Amino acid sequence: MNRPHALRRATVLAALALLASGFASAQDAPYPSKPITIVVGYPPGGSTDLTARTVATELGQRLGVPVVIENIGGAGGAIGAQKVASAAPDGYTLLVGASNEIAINKLVTKKVKYDIQDFTAIGLIATQPLVLVASTQAGPKTAAEFVQKVSQNPGKFSYGSSGVGTSLHLAGEMVKQQGRLFMTHIPYRGVAPLTNDLMGNNIEYGVFVLSSGLPHIKSGKVIALGTTEAKRALQTPDIPALAESPQFKHLDIGVWFALMAPAHLPKPVQEKIKKALNDTLQSPDFRKKLEASGSTVSATHVDIDRFLAAEVAKYQKIVAFAKIEE
Repeated sequence: MNRPHALRRATVLAALALLASGFASAQDAPYPSKPITIVVGYPPGGSTDLTARTVATELGQRLGVPVVIENIGGAGGAIGAQKVASAAPDGYTLLVGASNEIAINKLVTKKVKYDIQDFTAIGLIATQPLVLVASTQAGPKTAAEFVQKVSQNPGKFSYGSSGVGTSLHLAGEMVKQQGRLFMTHIPYRGVAPLTNDLMGNNIEYGVFVLSSGLPHIKSGKVIALGTTEAKRALQTPDIPALAESPQFKHLDIGVWFALMAPAHLPKPVQEKIKKALNDTLQSPDFRKKLEASGSTVSATHVDIDRFLAAEVAKYQKIVAFAKIEE
């Protein structure tokens, strides 16, 4: 082999070795080595978005890389959730999702193609209770008065929610089921038109997320009949839990937020994100911010897989009772 050719061959081999070395080092770089994206399946400004942005700031500080939010609204959070379910399981695409897109949507519509098994559950972030309210002209001011009036007038009254298959809808159906009540469900395209109709006394009852209903309760424009979790909310100790009434003693439903990743996330990456989340959940500043928004921050010892399985089982029963299917 002549010397120029040998020199060129050696140069090419050296370049290939350098490229291979660079690829290997990129592959072996410790996680995380680049920005992380948290997908939110709703437009900016809602409770899921607020939760995600608060979490992102804390995770970024603990993981040492920027954590950015990508809002992908549509289909009750399902479009954003589908993107994460289909993403590479490398820890760089995560989801802060609520109960709807993670656990409920698949039960109520065949249009959703992902399932809960398409995610790796990192951890529960927080929960928020819902609240059953009455218009000012409906009459009842307590859960007992509500049950009495609706029981005596089956089919006469309606309750509204933010849409078919939402947590608010399922909470209303659980109230009907446990109270043995016959009411008509009126689905609205979001909370704003429901609020307007309640305050205008165009509908008798409605279900809100507590944080969005509280301003109207405090102003006296709607009347709180009870919150929907097993115990009174920390933020509203003066509003009874519906579960305090004999008819609703098993009522326990709310909105929750969880951090999820694509399925098959490598265990070391999962553990690193989980530790950062657990440290975040114990941060006084983080807890203060979320509690101010109406949420109760999760304990760090919650078994997220067991929690999700129990929630799905609960929702399946309500969906079957209400015969919800789109």
